[in-house]
Amino acid sequence: MASTPRRPANPMDAAEALFKPAKKTAAAPVEKCAVPEVKELVSIKLDSAVIEYFQEDGPGWQDRINDALRGVMAANPKN
Repeated sequence: MASTPRRPANPMDAAEALFKPAKKTAAAPVEKCAVPEVKELVSIKLDSAVIEYFQEDGPGWQDRINDALRGVMAANPKN
């Protein structure tokens, strides 16, 4: 009775079997739930003059930019 060998006879076939791409499963979409008043890390491009203006007063310049943007939001409500 002929039985199949435990290992492939061809080393190339053995290597291909080991590195065969894994099946990808679709991940469930992740819903973003924003927590109020929590800061989120983002990347934004600003003019050099804007950055220099806010950095003139020293540390905390990012908070000052955030406060300025909040002021714009308060002055221009969406609804």
